[in-house]
Amino acid sequence: MSAKKQDKNLIKNIFSNIHFKYKIVVTNESTFEEALSFRLSRMNIFMLFGVVTIISIAFTIFMIWITPLKEYIPGYASVDEVHQVYINQAKIDSLQKRYEQEVVYRENFRRRILLGEDLDENDSILPAISDDIDYDNIPDVKTEREKQLRKEWDNVNDYDLVYANNKGLTKGIGRFVFYTPVHGIISNGFDAEKSHFGIDIICKKDETIKSTLDGRVIFSEWTYQGGYVITIQHDDDLVSIYKHNARLLKKQGDIVKAGDPIAIVGNTGKLTSGLHLHFELWYKNSAVNPSDFISFN
Repeated sequence: MSAKKQDKNLIKNIFSNIHFKYKIVVTNESTFEEALSFRLSRMNIFMLFGVVTIISIAFTIFMIWITPLKEYIPGYASVDEVHQVYINQAKIDSLQKRYEQEVVYRENFRRRILLGEDLDENDSILPAISDDIDYDNIPDVKTEREKQLRKEWDNVNDYDLVYANNKGLTKGIGRFVFYTPVHGIISNGFDAEKSHFGIDIICKKDETIKSTLDGRVIFSEWTYQGGYVITIQHDDDLVSIYKHNARLLKKQGDIVKAGDPIAIVGNTGKLTSGLHLHFELWYKNSAVNPSDFISFN
């Protein structure tokens, strides 16, 4: 007999006489006295097995639903975890935007200030202009006091700190007490019209250059034109730059105090003609004359 025919006969035997009852007897082993008996049919056994299975499944689902066991099911997350995912996503988006802004700032600073390049509005490193803002028709919301203050400020000569302080017009760069980076003779002064945005100070060989204020080093590398350059970010958007160094003593990210050694005087880079320090001060993205605030004698 083939196996297929045997399987059919087995199934037929199981379901034949499905309602026929069988007596299950439990007897005492010593006296053979009947202790317990059951009368069951195959249908009763199938129904009992089905009911027990359904109850077991329902109980398991219920226990999983009301207990933390559901969190172990792949693809299921708790409410707290979903909430934390949204928070993390928001933080990541904020960090991504902040990172993109820092990249634009650093690249503009490197090319505009350190390398002296002229960038136009089509340059890819400039921040994108929002299409939602009409820059040509921005309403004037200044008060009369603000307009008067702006008019008075426009009439103040550049770096006229005495006049400005007496008028109470500024508390910016004039409030800083600068530490002299290095003492020496100024061989080439500040001249913005000739794109010389700092001063050149003739120094002794191997003289130490100090930080002019407290701050953080944001650039400390070799450049083609400036040689070894170190740049420090100070409070209130004030930046100091030290070029043509022989060696740098601080690396990017270091915190420095006013008077801390940061470099050794040198003669490195293309735009140099002798041992000296080229020192620049930038306030609010504009170059200022260091000699107006620091004595180098």
